[in-house]
Amino acid sequence: MNKIALFLADGFEEIEALTVVDICRRAGIELDTVSINGRLEVKGSHDIKVSADKIIQDINKDDYNMLVLPGGKLGTENLEKCDELLDLIGYYYGAGKYIAAICAAPSIFAHRGFLMGRRATCYPTFEEELEKSGALCTHAQVEIDSGIITGQGMGASIPFALAIAALFAGQEKADQIAEGIVYKAPAGNQE
Repeated sequence: MNKIALFLADGFEEIEALTVVDICRRAGIELDTVSINGRLEVKGSHDIKVSADKIIQDINKDDYNMLVLPGGKLGTENLEKCDELLDLIGYYYGAGKYIAAICAAPSIFAHRGFLMGRRATCYPTFEEELEKSGALCTHAQVEIDSGIITGQGMGASIPFALAIAALFAGQEKADQIAEGIVYKAPAGNQE
């Protein structure tokens, strides 16, 4: 069975994180929310408190098929300060497993050189960081390139989550979910 770990740090963007959790669970994909804080409770960027399923010290790196990083400026900064998470991301990247990030969080991949020569997207104020690392910024809502999924920001949370769902549950299931939540991609959207 496919299983995803979504990492939470204080300051995470709530919509970006919880949209992925919601849509993946609707698709029947097992997903654990994982706190990097050493405690289950994590406070989002808008003071919404969430109780994670696990803490990073209690997970097995081989239990998952994908790692997901929500954005939020402070949340991204806190994620990037977590050596255990950075080691895990490096392990997944090196093993050719899927990694995904949205908003500011793709900058974490850029800082490690994972986006060199790849199409990627992120929150506009982080594009320069991605481009400095050799990424090809497309300004699309979502990009998938060589096992790395990136999303532009909070407004792209639904298509980002649907792209993940399609990957693990199939496009037909993702389309059913999109229809069920009354989501229609904007005309001319590059997903």
